[in-house]
Amino acid sequence: MKTIPLADTSAPHAAHLPHVVIIGGGASGVLLAAHLLRDPATPLRVTVIEGRHMLGCGVAYSTSDPGHLLNTRVANMSAFPDDPDHFRRWLTARGDGATGACFVGRATYGAYMTDLLAPLSADGRLRCMRATCIRLVTTRARVAAHLDDGQVVPADRAVLATGHALPEPDPTGLVHGAWQQADPPPQGGRVVIIGSGLSMVDQAISLLSHGHRGEIVALSRRAQLPRVHATGAPLSITRAEVPLGAPVSFVLSWLRDLAARAGAQGGTWRDAVDGARPHLPALWRAMSVADRARFLRHAAPWWEVHRHRLPPETAAILQRVLDSGQMRQLAGSFDGASRDGAILRAHWRPRGADRILTLDAARIVDCRGIRRDPRANATPLVADLLATGRACIDPVRIGLDVAADCALIGADGRPDPRIRVIGPASRAAFWEITAIPDIRDQAQTLAVALIRDVAPHRQAATAAP
Repeated sequence: MKTIPLADTSAPHAAHLPHVVIIGGGASGVLLAAHLLRDPATPLRVTVIEGRHMLGCGVAYSTSDPGHLLNTRVANMSAFPDDPDHFRRWLTARGDGATGACFVGRATYGAYMTDLLAPLSADGRLRCMRATCIRLVTTRARVAAHLDDGQVVPADRAVLATGHALPEPDPTGLVHGAWQQADPPPQGGRVVIIGSGLSMVDQAISLLSHGHRGEIVALSRRAQLPRVHATGAPLSITRAEVPLGAPVSFVLSWLRDLAARAGAQGGTWRDAVDGARPHLPALWRAMSVADRARFLRHAAPWWEVHRHRLPPETAAILQRVLDSGQMRQLAGSFDGASRDGAILRAHWRPRGADRILTLDAARIVDCRGIRRDPRANATPLVADLLATGRACIDPVRIGLDVAADCALIGADGRPDPRIRVIGPASRAAFWEITAIPDIRDQAQTLAVALIRDVAPHRQAATAAP
């Protein structure tokens, strides 16, 4: 975060401006700040508070492994929906010859996120703070962020850009977390990875790039890998075609029909998935609670392997080690770990069976993804919001309950316009809100709403005698 200087918000031209504080400096927070301050004439100042990662990196882009690639092409990763070539031009300015069809490293994208804010701090409207917000205190019209170092940051509005609810480290030390720093395991030892999604892929790629020669076992409920990107064009789907409010079984049948339509037109199922993507938040919001729960139980894993796809380069590496036998997949559920001297044991139950089997391992890594208990894995800030009733968990327990305008919903069922939520922290309301193309659209919409909400009010108050 030191690459972004602290702005002098005491400057006369900035101190009186309406103020938005963003809690979280990952991609969601940076995208929102960039949209809020993009126009130099916007009468607004912004404070971004981040305590864990370099600004703009978060969990997703803080990796230093060059083998960890974006799973979206350069052409679709601009920070601004109305300037789709912005990211590619940034790459070109750095001397990177990547085309719009390339998949570049995630660390490179983290650098892009950081650079978005660098020019915005010059006029005093942006301040970036290295701290952790532990509490938000609201008054009738405003909000104050209380930080772990004792500072208090008053603002007109606060936005939670806190990202994914990450699990605490395993207290036994037997299972490593997907984002936990650790020395490489013995090169010839077996590594058992729980899960088979993109986090598992990252772990496998890192192991192989460090010369790992031992077996890699991916254990998941269905033993399904993310599918591979291929060229195509999204189907054109109008809102009138979308079965809003239909049972989840009908929605899935509709998606299969879309895939068949894409195939008949010479495309693939990818065109159907990508065409449906803009309508997913509306589909999710129109589902009953029972249908959302049914989708999460039965269909979400299948959706995710088709929606969150692998770059061809990454898929080729995995296929090579699968073909050689160095890597294999098991369908089943993880049933805990134990230790016998230096040997770890992963206990698992094969899919459809009652018996428990055991795998000896040099390391066990938990890559079961981001759907964690949002209360058990809450940050201090979110835990305080829950404890004080200013926030509540959504009915299917995947995150905070959030209104359609991103306002945080309290235990009384009422949304609070002083506190908004963006990015993965708002997934209970929008489901597909973890990828940059979705978050940047949300950031653009929320920025317009915030500016409209606070700037006229504060300007009028300042001008009053």
